[in-house]
Amino acid sequence: MSSITSNKLPAMSADKETPKRTSKLLSPRNVKQGLLISLMFVVTFIILSPVFYMVFMSFRSRREIMLDPLALPTELHFSNYVNVIADMNYFGTVFNTIGITVATILSVAIISSLAAYPLARIRSRVSNLAYIFFMLGMVIPPFAALTPLYLFIRDLGLLDTYFGLILVYTVGHLPLGVFFYTSFMKAIPKELEEAATLDGATFLKTYWYIIFPMLKPITGTLAIFITLGVWNDVVNPLLFITTESKLTIMPAVLRFLGTYSVDPTQLFPAAVLASLPLLVVFFTLSKQIVNGMTAGAVK
Repeated sequence: MSSITSNKLPAMSADKETPKRTSKLLSPRNVKQGLLISLMFVVTFIILSPVFYMVFMSFRSRREIMLDPLALPTELHFSNYVNVIADMNYFGTVFNTIGITVATILSVAIISSLAAYPLARIRSRVSNLAYIFFMLGMVIPPFAALTPLYLFIRDLGLLDTYFGLILVYTVGHLPLGVFFYTSFMKAIPKELEEAATLDGATFLKTYWYIIFPMLKPITGTLAIFITLGVWNDVVNPLLFITTESKLTIMPAVLRFLGTYSVDPTQLFPAAVLASLPLLVVFFTLSKQIVNGMTAGAVK
């Protein structure tokens, strides 16, 4: 009799635990998390659906797209990419864009950090006015400055040169760089600079060996903004560059947009090829950027 009772006890306890587990799974907190995750997947799919459509269409023929624009490709036409790479001088335009982007990032990082260092450390009316002056550059619409910039670059004899375009991008991103670096430097303890001064370090040595290495997280964030701005820009290359071989990637893609007609077998592959280097860079460096920002926050 005792053995029968002992055998039934685990079954009864298991039956009691099952409703408890079910109630935990159906608790308001878990239901809310499940709904948020589902909503996140739906929103992500909606946002990425144009990208999926662009990739699928880039492998279809013109006839297939005309017959059924929303259908999946039945056959992969890699010749679309081969023709576009040759027509748009793809590797040359990518090389031009990367070179201009890297030069702009280095120029903005050095100049804006040097300008932000005294603005973050010197508290006076003059420094406040200088900071406001830099911030006005973020308020002025970019198109309002195109004519003065063009005349300035023309008078310097820098039209149709890489240096002239880099100068335009550097001036345009300096206010953003000063804003980022000034806000970040205010959080750096002054005791580090005081210790360096006691050791005999000058102002520039303190900046270069103490302050600048600590700006790595915010420099990574600034580099992302500059990369997106330079890579996706169409107006400035078309305005300041006249030689076709010196153009960046986006004006090369714009050539496939006709006045009265568009060839989808050229436009879609060109758009995919233009976006591909950016995706590779961000997927490759995303972990390093997050780690760098976390390390900067801990410091």
